[in-house]
Amino acid sequence: MCQKGKKQGANRRFYRRVVGPELVQEKDKKADLEEKEFKWGYSSSKGYYIGYKLTMVIEYPSLMPVAFLHHQGSPSDANLYEEILEELKRRRIDRNGDTIIFDKGYYGYKNYTMGISRFKVILSIFPRKDFKIEKLDGMFSYPLSIFNLSNPEKEKEFYKGLVKSLKVILENWEKYKPIRGMVEDIFKLAKNTFSLNNLHRYTKRSVKKFVCLHVLLVGIVVSLGINSKEELQKIAEW
Repeated sequence: MCQKGKKQGANRRFYRRVVGPELVQEKDKKADLEEKEFKWGYSSSKGYYIGYKLTMVIEYPSLMPVAFLHHQGSPSDANLYEEILEELKRRRIDRNGDTIIFDKGYYGYKNYTMGISRFKVILSIFPRKDFKIEKLDGMFSYPLSIFNLSNPEKEKEFYKGLVKSLKVILENWEKYKPIRGMVEDIFKLAKNTFSLNNLHRYTKRSVKKFVCLHVLLVGIVVSLGINSKEELQKIAEW
């Protein structure tokens, strides 16, 4: 992944992935779910369900979980995009110049530009076939706030560096597939080995407690040195 500016903080990279994509508590028919107070969602593979969507953030190359968020039902990725970035910034998990890889569900030209102009991070969302780098290039502009700073030229150079790094990633996105595959193995570990794919919890509080413990267990496994693709796959399939 791209390195961040030397004066902007540590060189860290993050990967975001939805586990599941849902934490399924109970499969049911839509008509039955409408009579219950729980929020419900829909998955093409699981049908209608009562459950939560879990967003987990993994740091690369350590593969350690550094944050998670959970939402009732199955809200679309587009509706969670800004909330996730704001939460990572609030917790000081991401820093200026970090690179974050999101799922394709977050794809959109405005999302690329928002990451740089508003959050000062590089959002690497693997592009679609009809993606045009020229169109994206024409959408970038400096935030007006930088002109109130004592040294706006320095900030301009920083933003230019972020845009340049993003273009390099988007033009060579296939080289990052093996790294993303490693991150996918972490999520398989969470879903299969630690049972995040099927829960028997029905309140947000109980789900949060359950997820906290099992995300911790994922981190412990990785910290013990079990972080190769082969080892992670064996444990996930055990």
